[in-house]
Amino acid sequence: MNQKVKIQKHSEIKEPYQEPFTYQNTLILENDTEASILYGSHDRYLRLVRDAFKVQLVARHGLLKLEGEKERVDTSIEVLNRLLAIVRTTGRLDLDDVEQTIVDAKGDAGNGTCQTIDVFQRGLFIKPKTEGQAHYIEAIKKNDLVFCIGPAGTGKTYLAVAMALSFLKSGRIRRIVLARPAVEAGEKLGYLPGDIKAKVNPYLRPLYDAIADMMDVGHVKKYLESDLIEILPLAYMRGRTLNDAFIILDEAQNCTVKQMKTFLTRLGVKSKVVVTGDITQVDLPGGELSGLIDVQERLMSVKNISFVYLTKADIIRHKLVQDIVDAYEL
Repeated sequence: MNQKVKIQKHSEIKEPYQEPFTYQNTLILENDTEASILYGSHDRYLRLVRDAFKVQLVARHGLLKLEGEKERVDTSIEVLNRLLAIVRTTGRLDLDDVEQTIVDAKGDAGNGTCQTIDVFQRGLFIKPKTEGQAHYIEAIKKNDLVFCIGPAGTGKTYLAVAMALSFLKSGRIRRIVLARPAVEAGEKLGYLPGDIKAKVNPYLRPLYDAIADMMDVGHVKKYLESDLIEILPLAYMRGRTLNDAFIILDEAQNCTVKQMKTFLTRLGVKSKVVVTGDITQVDLPGGELSGLIDVQERLMSVKNISFVYLTKADIIRHKLVQDIVDAYEL
């Protein structure tokens, strides 16, 4: 078949896989333009997916139906969803996007785990650099709520942001919410110049920096302005319910027990929460109990909640960071 697939017409892209199949799944497309970009010129991209996973593809009336072995069909649907998310975000799709997404999906199937995190920066794929980090990524995929506790430099925040962007890009969630408690670590918030937004900005800067590493400036600005990505102090979370979102609470060791409860009860339908912190660096005044320390005892045995503990062996910043951590433990 050489002609371009159009949604209104019935097209089958199934040769040479003609054996009978019993499993089907369907991808719904919004319009002809979206379909044209996703399919590629003369259905080139669809054929790549078909040949990579040995499935049948039938496009008709805004639906893309897949038939084949269940695992192959489901993997193909995941690939097409990731590509569709790129189309809906950028309005275009390149051969490199298709080939890389297929390679990643095959790696997922072969290893039982994804070793790369696909973010928005073209050509950039974040990878775990230690066994602990790989375990962290898998925990995020498999659980609705993940606590990651470990020393500075272990990639707690960076990997959480990368996973959030990957979920957003693939269409698995619709927005990202990043929060931090505004607790002074030696300096006083009131002495900082400007309005409340300017005062809390230094506390949120690490989150901006992580995002900036994985998206170009134009995308960052666009997503922040449209609230697809929201970065805010923890105090602003009160009273909200966050559905279909990837929510990250950073520096959680500086939450009180009450604040931790308030935050965790913001979890809405189809949402995922990652809480990160270092329980050796609590800056709460007056020796108040850290919510991150308290929550370990309360939720350790709850289903669909995972606690991941990174160690000095997972530190990936400058090699001196591990020596510094060692020195302060003496």
